[in-house]
Amino acid sequence: MPATGRTPVYFLSHGGPNIMYEKDHPVYPQLQEIGREITHKVKPKAVVVFSAHWQGEPNAVEVNIFETTELIYDFYGFPDHYYKETYPNEGSFPLAQHVIEVLTKHNIAASGTRRGLDHGVWASFKVAFDPIANPLNVPIVQVSLFASESATQHIALGRAVSSLRSEGIVLIMSGMAVHNLRDMQFGTEGEPMWYGPTFDEALRQAVEFEGDVEERDGMMAELLKRKDARAAHPSFDHLLPVHVGVGASAGDKGIRLWTMVEGSFSWAMFRWGGL
Repeated sequence: MPATGRTPVYFLSHGGPNIMYEKDHPVYPQLQEIGREITHKVKPKAVVVFSAHWQGEPNAVEVNIFETTELIYDFYGFPDHYYKETYPNEGSFPLAQHVIEVLTKHNIAASGTRRGLDHGVWASFKVAFDPIANPLNVPIVQVSLFASESATQHIALGRAVSSLRSEGIVLIMSGMAVHNLRDMQFGTEGEPMWYGPTFDEALRQAVEFEGDVEERDGMMAELLKRKDARAAHPSFDHLLPVHVGVGASAGDKGIRLWTMVEGSFSWAMFRWGGL
């Protein structure tokens, strides 16, 4: 547990399920390093995770109450062995209920449901928290995003759960800093698309802004209105987990741990709060 008494908040760019096998990709050791930081330095009691691949309702979120959490193979066109992958993990009904109570206290409608972990969680976690080399060994509870593209709504969602950090719980957001699947075919040996570097840098500036909290929230909301925003994110589902992270930071400093703009994607990783 950090000396501040609050755990850090993390944003991981998770990529596709192929990240599990691409050990030579530069992102692979970065995910491993973040995973070791969490298990060896932060040493959380539990993890609450938000993924781009789960939306609840426009004005309500869902919380996974499943104790024995299965995996969701929510991807298509990959080799058969991808759909046989495993990732040992456990949920926590008491923690899920606590999260629901915390959200409700902050006037966010939340309900429990039984659901597996989507690949936005388990594929990247399998790299960051290798079951043999660096097991997480704590409960994982996943919470949905809203089924909306509201920046302020997702910042408020993060702010509502920020108190969990004082309970030894690590909040992890999983998405992509730039995510355009439509333009994958146009990428040439990883050369960035025109919008990749500009949006990646604008996102860094907003996350790392050290002034007034409300001003930083405003910068995060303005990202969705940029001229390159819809090119970088045809749908904002992979970006909004960053907004949840900013809300959960409770004003703590945000830093970009690493980035790499590759084709129509950016692999930026962020952390809010010290160790």
